[in-house]
Amino acid sequence: MSYYHMGAAPFAGGHHGRDETAGKIYDSRVIARLPPYLAPVKGWLGVAAGGVLVRSAAQLTVPYLVAVATDRFIQAGDFAGLNVIVAIFVGMSLLIWGGSYLETRFLAYAGQSVLFRMRNEMFDHLQKLSLSYFDRNKVGTIMSRVQNDVSQLQEMLTQGILTIITSFLTLVGIAVVMIILNAKLALLTLTVVPVLGLVLFVWQRYARRAFLRVRQAIAVVNAQLQESIAGIRVTQSLSREDENFRQFDSANRAHLDANIEAVRLQAFMMPTVQVLTAAAYGLVIVFGGFQVLEGTLGAGVLVGFLLYIQRFFDPVLELTIMYTDLQRSMASGARIFELLDIKPEIIDREKAIELPRVRGEVKFDRVSFSYLPGVEVLHEVTLTVLPGETLAIVGPTGAGKSSLMNLATRLYEATKGEVTIDDYNVKDVTQASLRRQIGIVPQDPFLFSGTIEDNIRYGHLEADHEAVVKAATIAGAHAFIKNLERGYETPVGERGGNLSAGERQLICLARAILSDPPILILDEATSSVDTETERIMQASLGRLAGKRTCLIIAHRLSTVTGADRIVVLEKGKIAETGNHRELLAKKGLYYQMFEALRRSESV
Repeated sequence: MSYYHMGAAPFAGGHHGRDETAGKIYDSRVIARLPPYLAPVKGWLGVAAGGVLVRSAAQLTVPYLVAVATDRFIQAGDFAGLNVIVAIFVGMSLLIWGGSYLETRFLAYAGQSVLFRMRNEMFDHLQKLSLSYFDRNKVGTIMSRVQNDVSQLQEMLTQGILTIITSFLTLVGIAVVMIILNAKLALLTLTVVPVLGLVLFVWQRYARRAFLRVRQAIAVVNAQLQESIAGIRVTQSLSREDENFRQFDSANRAHLDANIEAVRLQAFMMPTVQVLTAAAYGLVIVFGGFQVLEGTLGAGVLVGFLLYIQRFFDPVLELTIMYTDLQRSMASGARIFELLDIKPEIIDREKAIELPRVRGEVKFDRVSFSYLPGVEVLHEVTLTVLPGETLAIVGPTGAGKSSLMNLATRLYEATKGEVTIDDYNVKDVTQASLRRQIGIVPQDPFLFSGTIEDNIRYGHLEADHEAVVKAATIAGAHAFIKNLERGYETPVGERGGNLSAGERQLICLARAILSDPPILILDEATSSVDTETERIMQASLGRLAGKRTCLIIAHRLSTVTGADRIVVLEKGKIAETGNHRELLAKKGLYYQMFEALRRSESV
């Protein structure tokens, strides 16, 4: 279930909402979105709050008991009364222990529950966003939202809120008790509060900017780190390690400098509070000491006052720390809800129908498409692919070959024109039912951590082992799989790192075949495989010929010579069509590409 429909103002405007919130300790839009996350754990939070109140109340009594014990029983030599005080001390200690236990345990329960639900919601939402979102955003930035920002907000939702409430109540409680003990000394102690308030006011203005720089710097570090790890093969193959390190070192140094500045400000605040605490101590000792010597104030009250002064400034320190945490949490909350408010660009229409099993006819009617406004990748393409036909699409890099196939699967949406499958407009059917009809073998074979069988069954978990073996056999993958020590139970490693590129591609082909789709798309699937794997895949396609519609996007022209029809794209338009022999006879773009390939191979 998603909570971004609860009626609060959305965080529209990309980075705008984030910048507005940066440095704030209160943002009504963030606060308005929090109740749905806290409601399921309100019982645990209530128990934790009870524990906090019990602990705080018990701690407040300790200095008072010291004052009473000193003035009434120790000086009078009343051991019976002193024993009562000791018994009360023990009782208060047990209450402090019990309150702390309840607070720690149930805050942890609540915090982990909120963390679990928020991450689940964000993951579910990310799965539904259109590919264009991932085109515009770095993986490292997205990971930072799901991990760092959620953790930061969760900590504030649970522990932070109670800490703020507890610290505030403790301050008020101590002030009241000190006034009850001795109003003059209480007012004397509180004279340092305006000074502390002024210091905090000036300090937070610098701290806000410092912690904003830390957040911005760590986002850059995370993005560079993720990108470098993801592209480690390319980095090592091009010997770019030193240059990448220099770039990362620069980003990491910026993060270091930002943290040093933030630590410098934090380091200033704590001793400042300690100095003010010492000043309050000094004032109370001087004026209280005179009163003790004059006999107008008990020594126990003075001792109790000194203990209360220490406890008075402890929550001040906690609130100071929580101030910066609140800033970070509000910014994290804004980023989280900004992401949750992003609507998928491609959604099922209200009356979308389930696409029945199709024959495999694919039509593009005057289709145009742009990734960026005003920059057309495809321009008024009209094309009909017949059921059972093997159609190849070739052309120079950037001609729009893959874009055309992305429109057929509705991973992207045509800006003009109409795409139909068996005369069903792809916009009128559910995305899930459309994609069940189409098997895709991508250019870059991506495998998930797990076994070979897990990867072949990835989109069809209900398939049994026999179906997996059958699909692998048709794809030509069974031969190498059966020779592995663990066969189909062989772990593929992260992204299939334990297998060769050709083996990964054959597994991807088996994965596409397993669902028995009426339409099969190979998006430059042989561009990065060896000759033997290419031969195996060609044989597999031969076995599938006529049984389903095959759309082959090819860079290697040698892989499409047997296609029923070849479409040549150039600058987003169809330049020519025909079979291999017909296109060679035309001596157009296809002929030029084929001759260039033949010359390069002869060299």
